Amino acid sequence: MINPPVSRRQLANGITVLTIANPSADIVSGRFFLPAGSRWEPIDRAGLAQLLTSLLTKGTTHLSALEIADRIESVGAGLGAETTTDYLKLSLKTVKSDLVDIFKLAGEILRTPSFPPDQIELERKLILQAIRSQTEQPFNNAYRQLRTALYGEHPYSRSSLGNATTMGQITRQDLVDYHQAHIRPDRLIISLAGRITPDEAIALVTQVFGDWEIPTVEPPTLSPTHVTTQPQYQIEHQATQQAIVMLGYLAPAIHDPDCIALKLIDSYLSNGMSSRLFVELREKRGLAYDVSAFYPTRLDTSHFAVYMGTNPSNTAIAVSGLRAEVDRLCMEPLSAAELQTAKDKLLGQYALGKQTNGQLAQTYGWYELLGLSVDFDLEFNSAIQKLTATQLQSAANKYLCDPYISIVSPENKAAASKMAAPIS
Repeated sequence: MINPPVSRRQLANGITVLTIANPSADIVSGRFFLPAGSRWEPIDRAGLAQLLTSLLTKGTTHLSALEIADRIESVGAGLGAETTTDYLKLSLKTVKSDLVDIFKLAGEILRTPSFPPDQIELERKLILQAIRSQTEQPFNNAYRQLRTALYGEHPYSRSSLGNATTMGQITRQDLVDYHQAHIRPDRLIISLAGRITPDEAIALVTQVFGDWEIPTVEPPTLSPTHVTTQPQYQIEHQATQQAIVMLGYLAPAIHDPDCIALKLIDSYLSNGMSSRLFVELREKRGLAYDVSAFYPTRLDTSHFAVYMGTNPSNTAIAVSGLRAEVDRLCMEPLSAAELQTAKDKLLGQYALGKQTNGQLAQTYGWYELLGLSVDFDLEFNSAIQKLTATQLQSAANKYLCDPYISIVSPENKAAASKMAAPIS
């Protein structure tokens, strides 16, 4: 699929409208992005954005939760909301003939949620169940432990679900205040992809949101939170059948030039069954049930992590194995074949991520929220193709030398004592 051109326009009230015209199917997908995710919450109200998002479809000033669900299901459409670290998002999918009605419903949900008390308590209970479920999963516990070590008081250290204490403290007034502060037209990005022209998109957005006035108060701003590197070793014991070993490194945000090099390193280490970590640590050495790496895109300082699920008796070997593979990147450059394979995999993965209207709406809306141009795809492709093995080695030496180590495993005092050596 060749990506269609992207139109970018802005309404007088500040709403940014992206249109990706793709008439190949009678479907329109939309994404409504707002910088209002867990990154923006007060620390004593962690989980506030998650609770608010879960309540958007549970009642407006004119519609009950049941009426909203009936309107969506009666036409076979999709409409839902979610929260991530950096943003809050409303998503829709519908056939073109029902677009106006579903889009109006999305506008009502976004602008006038009612936060019914009974629904607040129901959603709170569901989130508390999800929090408890997270604590039962070794990977989530290792990742939580790693984020805490990496970020300290920075909001990126926290789960978007919050915790049991903060979730219990959130009031209806907190939800109302957060909505008033963050859900506003001059922060809204609407991305529409499918059988719709830019002029049709602007007319529709104007019809539903054109009368939405910018609040007189200034939009919320983020106070910079400095994150410093202080590598730590941490182990948590849990009744589990496998050990999770995770090494983490602070890494650049999306606008840092080194971000592209680390994206390529991530692809080299983790992309598929022919990736370096899979081949060396699972296929050749049989150490891993699961092994991979990840480098999430973030507005602020991100992190690069490698991890392995392994037999608890192999914990120490797993740590040394993961460190050896990352250290190799610092000590010797990739071969020409390794470099080209990593580039092909990464660019192929990005292309596959823009096959459907929903993926197109998601991708370009996310780019806009990150402050990237609509031409970022072309820029990214060009930047990847120009990267050299020397540049990757330089980036590895800059960011991937001193890891934070997070381990979750069954209690084993002998193994723990072996592992508790200082980090060199």
